[in-house]
Amino acid sequence: MTAYVALLRAVNVGGRKLLMDDLRDIAAALGFANPRTFIASGNLLFASDLSETRVKSMLEKSIAGHLAAAVPVMVRTAAELERVAKANPFSGEPGNRVAAIFLDRPPPSDTIETARNLEDERIAIGEREVYVAYGEHGMGRSRLRIPAAEAGTARNMNTVAKLAGLAKEIA
Repeated sequence: MTAYVALLRAVNVGGRKLLMDDLRDIAAALGFANPRTFIASGNLLFASDLSETRVKSMLEKSIAGHLAAAVPVMVRTAAELERVAKANPFSGEPGNRVAAIFLDRPPPSDTIETARNLEDERIAIGEREVYVAYGEHGMGRSRLRIPAAEAGTARNMNTVAKLAGLAKEIA
């Protein structure tokens, strides 16, 4: 069995409410083992023998049926999530001021050049992530726009590290 972490985009913000109990129930109904959630922002941990592509498809279809709205889901194995945490190019910054924006595929090579409204933020490219170190104003006040990352979902590095640790327990 593979330990997975599913990162849901834009739940429990903007009126799109998904209870974490419901998310665990959805995962259990899909036959995923040991489903658990971490904080209410759409982080699901579980184990499955299925491929990442299949897991993603099943979750997106079931969640869309539950909410009557499409919710993109980014999926990583426990090992991949641990690599994301370790590869943080801004590890000297506080974890709550650095985010990994998770994508389905590698970011394009011009990701940094096409970013808009860049002030004191710093950007770096990962395998299927874009890392952003938010400056003095933090993520909440940033006006940064990264077109290549708009379909992704962000988690701060404190959350990424915690999820990586929890995912090890699932397998």
